[in-house]
Amino acid sequence: MIVGVPREIKTREYRVGINPGGVLSLTRKGHQVCIQRGAGLGSGISDEELRRAGARLVETAEEVWAADMVMKVKEPLPSEYRFFRPGLTLFTYLHLAAVPELTRELMKGGVRAIGYETVQRSDGSLPLLRPMSEVAGRMAVQVGATHLEKERGGKGILLGGVPGTRRGHVVILGGGVVGASAARVAVGMGAQVIVLDVSHERMAYLEDVFGAAIETLYSNPHNVAQACRQADLIIGAVLLPGAKAPTLVDEQLLSEIEDGSVVVDVAVDQGGCISTCRPTDHDHPTYVVDGVVHYCVANMPGAVPYTSTLALTNVTALYADEICALGVEQAVRANAALARGVNTWDGACVHRAVAEAAGVPFVPLEP
Repeated sequence: MIVGVPREIKTREYRVGINPGGVLSLTRKGHQVCIQRGAGLGSGISDEELRRAGARLVETAEEVWAADMVMKVKEPLPSEYRFFRPGLTLFTYLHLAAVPELTRELMKGGVRAIGYETVQRSDGSLPLLRPMSEVAGRMAVQVGATHLEKERGGKGILLGGVPGTRRGHVVILGGGVVGASAARVAVGMGAQVIVLDVSHERMAYLEDVFGAAIETLYSNPHNVAQACRQADLIIGAVLLPGAKAPTLVDEQLLSEIEDGSVVVDVAVDQGGCISTCRPTDHDHPTYVVDGVVHYCVANMPGAVPYTSTLALTNVTALYADEICALGVEQAVRANAALARGVNTWDGACVHRAVAEAAGVPFVPLEP
């Protein structure tokens, strides 16, 4: 099989879809890896390192997209839609619930698209989303703390405080991987932390891990509103695999939050859980609504590409190996987690939550 890895073109997206170890694993098994020159530079991976691992370096995106399977990090942008064709396997983060146009383009192109974020084991875990959720959760507190500074539009509060002053209040909407990772950093910075979730088991787990360092609350409209009104930093960390994130903070509630507070909506990839959320980028990461600073960068982990690329490719490599060894049809038949990750297949949308979000017919997968 020929695997193509293009340079990412999303604003300040420095990650790359494969590392030298992944290249070596595939080429030793007789597969070809075609990588666009400079694709790894933002992650500290030189063209020479990739070449030594066995990659064939090419100049253009066209050459890469001609491969049997394209591995990348972020969803294709409109300028890449022209590369879609029947028989192409696309293996990347897709987050189609937030981009219905892309869903339709993948269907029209006949692409077999597998979303990292929807590959799901039988226990409900998301092995290819987890490492980036861990990165984004940790980053959410860092960027939130930075934007609480007065010169960045915040209210000028230090999350950890100092003796004689109050500590910052951090509210985390969702206690999954993003939420737990955010809580870890917020607690480490000395903030007062509330985590809201709908799972009693998850809240019990978080209290076992963090003890009295956090408070957990059941996520219902009353508790969400009460917690958010007191918050200095609100982190949106809700995830429904493949589906649009539910709105937990509406415009009315936002208007009741103190000026200079900050929201960081990590769920922006799936449409956001704060109604005033809209995707931003690393060049223009924030905007203000009703005095509240919104940080809604849709590819947060791209700002720390060395860590993010290694963490991501550590987990995607095994699945790429399986697809290359068996072919995508047989790999999907053999691996139920991978089958759950398929979003579009030969012109059909085969993921129910994606189909509902995009407003297109759902067709069960029959590879």
